[in-house]
Amino acid sequence: MSTALKAEITGKEQVADGVCLLTLRPSGGAPEWTPGAHLDLLLGPGLVRQYSLCGDPADRGSLRVAVLAQPDGRGGSLHVHRALEVGGTLEIDGPRNAFPLVEAPGYLFVAGGIGITPLLPMIREVEGRGLPWRLLYGGRTRASMAFADELVALGGERVALRPQDAHGLLDLDAALAEAAEGTAVYACGPEPLLGALEAACSRFPLLDLHTERFTPREIVLDGPDGSFEVELARAGRTITVGAGETLLEALEREGTAPSFSCREGTCGSCETTVLGGTPDHRDSLLTEDEQAAGDVIFPCVSRARSAKLVLDL
Repeated sequence: MSTALKAEITGKEQVADGVCLLTLRPSGGAPEWTPGAHLDLLLGPGLVRQYSLCGDPADRGSLRVAVLAQPDGRGGSLHVHRALEVGGTLEIDGPRNAFPLVEAPGYLFVAGGIGITPLLPMIREVEGRGLPWRLLYGGRTRASMAFADELVALGGERVALRPQDAHGLLDLDAALAEAAEGTAVYACGPEPLLGALEAACSRFPLLDLHTERFTPREIVLDGPDGSFEVELARAGRTITVGAGETLLEALEREGTAPSFSCREGTCGSCETTVLGGTPDHRDSLLTEDEQAAGDVIFPCVSRARSAKLVLDL
């Protein structure tokens, strides 16, 4: 069921090269959210985009998202930059959090470019709780790195700004080597950075890595996509997912689709409980342990390894 709200655009400002910060005032007040949550902006028919909330969860009057203009993207970011104006309105949905902040003795935050947005409220939270933290923040240039001055003012020497034009690629091994056992490593940024960080963390098994992706991770398929059956437990019927369609498309066809947004396995909107069968996970959200548990599926991208799935739909 949609939770869409009308929101007034009360602020729009440039906070870095190519990055604008939107301040939104939802009708009836801002919904509750926690660091790591994202918001859906309903920008037009078929144009729904997710952006991480980067304001203050205690602010019950407004929500803030920062958007990077991507000329080679799918059109959502350019619509935000070019079409939205202060005083206008749009619909929002959420917030949802597939990237929650876990309890840990300390934190290492790693950001690449606009990936700083979900980490910013996390950093404020752990700073307010008096917990140890450090930030390794990279970008193309210093001018492209949003909120850099605010973060340096907050963290001082705990914040390492490393624009690529001056420093090259981030030294992930050095940052991880300095982290104490049990440190939670939170990272968001482009896929090459996250892939490199996952590889680096494999050499530091006592650290706890958490990532959020803008784009799907590369999935290596080990066989053709065949058809399979899906039992809809609550609806009391069984449907067939064809070899040429996604599970979500089949559910849409039958009028039983859960809420969805990205169709890429990155936002978490369509998470569905699995009651039986073995999913073929192709999302970019679940950890290996969560995939092995097999109790949820993201039908926009994932399929079945067994001949039949039973879903709580």
